[in-house]
Amino acid sequence: MTGTPPPYVPGHGLLAGRGAVVTAAAGAGIGGATARRLLEEGARVVLSDAHARRLKESEAELAAEFGPDRVAALPCDVTDESQVAALFDLAVEHHGRLDIVVNNAGLGGTADLVDMADEQWDKVLDVTLNGTFRCTRAALRRMKAAGAGGVVVNNASVVGWRAQKGQAHYAAAKAGVMALTRCAALEAAEYGVRVNAVSPSLAMHPHLVKVTTPELLEELTAREAFGRYAEPWEVANVIVFLASGYSSYLTGEVLSVSSQHP
Repeated sequence: MTGTPPPYVPGHGLLAGRGAVVTAAAGAGIGGATARRLLEEGARVVLSDAHARRLKESEAELAAEFGPDRVAALPCDVTDESQVAALFDLAVEHHGRLDIVVNNAGLGGTADLVDMADEQWDKVLDVTLNGTFRCTRAALRRMKAAGAGGVVVNNASVVGWRAQKGQAHYAAAKAGVMALTRCAALEAAEYGVRVNAVSPSLAMHPHLVKVTTPELLEELTAREAFGRYAEPWEVANVIVFLASGYSSYLTGEVLSVSSQHP
């Protein structure tokens, strides 16, 4: 029914035995929902986030539910190459393999170009685009060396396709994530690794409410075909699909999790 979220979909063991990394995985947003969905599908997961306290809380919650042997965590600032390398080294050590990487880390903000400082532009681009680049590079290096294939799923956004006032830095970063995904996919196909992206529009979580006006949320919600925002787990479901064998011939694609594809 329009405006009403569907029932939560239970796990079906689609990713049993796989080793995964999810960035920006602490809290109630897409990253946290994705970590949970991967665990529900049987994967082992290394969580990361720049917020150490929230990350520790998420790790404890998921480890209590799914078992401490299947959950590990390491704080990671994706703008710091040494921290990115440490995260992926831990993942390989913890899992014994690296099969799935979900690059969810991103940073937004609202500012018109005439008011935007270089620092604002640089920070959004460094976290959202450069961070995705660093983590994709780290993943592909390890997957190529292992020779066992793998999957990378990047989190883009519909603003990478369409314009939105005050979002030039975020839109440029997300459009860059889309282009990075397509180029990386062509290179990684040579050693059996698939690289795709999801492109959500409005996925509701507590942090979004704090940084977005009610008027803008109402406007964005009204644009959606179902007349509601997406639940974070609905985006995570598409990420699970891209990480699973059901998408074995998909690479270089950006899947819109919205009715807002241009």
